[in-house]
Amino acid sequence: MADLKDFAEQLVNLTVKEVNELADILKEEYGIEPAAAAVAVAAGGAGGGEAEAAEEKSEFDVILTAAGGSKLAVVKLVKELTGLGLKDAKDIVDSAPKAVKEGIAKDEAEGIKKSLEEAGAEVELK
Repeated sequence: MADLKDFAEQLVNLTVKEVNELADILKEEYGIEPAAAAVAVAAGGAGGGEAEAAEEKSEFDVILTAAGGSKLAVVKLVKELTGLGLKDAKDIVDSAPKAVKEGIAKDEAEGIKKSLEEAGAEVELK
């Protein structure tokens, strides 16, 4: 049991480079292809700046860059998406580029972007 605990401690303390080498050894010598998520989790235990760089961004900002040809439809959609009043929604659209929503999940951000683009707006995610 102590051996397994020592082994677990060694795994947790691996550097990103060592985790990548381990993944290559498992794949080439044993035919085991570790999932990318498992490698990222193991790398996260290293606690170095390298592990943070490998993390995927989890919060996004939806930025309205231009209202496009159908400004009224975009204003209505911004009002609906944000829960703001009509004047506040219009102010966001008029002051583009402007954030419509900030710090949201990727799926939600992509959905909002798609809706705004369908209404004729130009949108980007940051």
